[in-house]
Amino acid sequence: MPEEELTQRVARLERQVAELAERSADATAGRVLAAGADRDVAEVRAELRAHTGTLNTLREDQIDLREEMRRGFTAANTSLQQIVVLLEATGQEDGK
Repeated sequence: MPEEELTQRVARLERQVAELAERSADATAGRVLAAGADRDVAEVRAELRAHTGTLNTLREDQIDLREEMRRGFTAANTSLQQIVVLLEATGQEDGK
């Protein structure tokens, strides 16, 4: 085998080895990026679950407060109705 042909073959093999090393480095970098993205997604999901829990708690509080307000308005309306009845009775007595 002539020396020139051997030199060309060695040069071609060296280029192929360099390309393979570059591809390997790219694949490693891709795996690192994918792992980082996976962690980011997991963190976002955890935050979303926390926010959802907070919103559900606020919703329950709103429901409780609404019921409390309704009971309060009902009691106030009952009291006001009693006052109206008493005022009407007093007005009728004064009118006699």
